[in-house]
Amino acid sequence: MFAILKKEIFSFFASPIGYLVIGIFLITNGLFIWVFKGEFNIWDYGFADLSGYYFIAPWIFIFLIPAITMKSFSEEKKQGTLELLLTKPITNWQLVLGKFLGAFTLIVLTLLPTLLYIYTVYQLGNPIGNIDLGSAFGAYAGLLGIAMIYCAVGIFTSALSNNQIVSFILAVFVCFLMYYSFEALSDITNISIENFGIKAHFNNISKGIIDSRDIIYFFSVSFLFLFFTKLTLTKK
Repeated sequence: MFAILKKEIFSFFASPIGYLVIGIFLITNGLFIWVFKGEFNIWDYGFADLSGYYFIAPWIFIFLIPAITMKSFSEEKKQGTLELLLTKPITNWQLVLGKFLGAFTLIVLTLLPTLLYIYTVYQLGNPIGNIDLGSAFGAYAGLLGIAMIYCAVGIFTSALSNNQIVSFILAVFVCFLMYYSFEALSDITNISIENFGIKAHFNNISKGIIDSRDIIYFFSVSFLFLFFTKLTLTKK
C-alpha cells in the first residue's frame, strides 16, 4: 500500500498536476477573500473573519478533487497497467487505500499554506487576536472531512470508467449531490433530510463543536465509496 501511496504522490509532483492543484486553489481563494469586491472579501466584510473562505473552499473542492482523482484508475485501465497491479502481491483494499491516501495527501498539502489566513486574520483583529480559533480549526477539520469524501467519490468514479473526462464529470455530479442536494430538497419539501448531506455536518463542525456524529459521518461515507471501489475492482 505504501508503495502505491508513494507512487501516487511522486506522479502528482513529477508532472504539473500537483503544482497546478495547489496554485489554483490558493489563487482562487486568495482572489475571492482579498481582491475581488463582495461579501467574501474580508476588507469589505469589515470583520476579521474567514467565513467567506469556509464557504468557497468546499465548492472549489467539488471541481478540484475530481480533477486529481479522475486518472487514478482510468489511466491505469487505458494504459493496460491495472491488470498488472491486480496481479501484484497486494490486496484490492491496499490498492484502493494507496490511491485514496495519495490524493488525500495532496489535498492536505494544498490546505497547509492556507493556515496563513488564520494568522493574517488573527493580526487584523481589533484587538489583535480577536478571532474564534476554535471555529477556525473546527472548519479545517470539516474541510479535511469533505476532502476525504470527495477523494473517495473520485476514486470510485475513476474505477467505473477508463475515460478520465467521464470520471471527472461523474465525480463532480456525485460530490455536488452529496454536498448540497439534501439541504436543497429539505428546503423545498420541508422534510428534515439535510443531515444526510455533507453541508449540514460541515456547518456543525465549523462552529468549533467537535461532535462524534459529524466525525462518524465523514469516515463512514468515505469508507462506503471506497468499499464500492473495492467491489468494482473485484468484479473486474
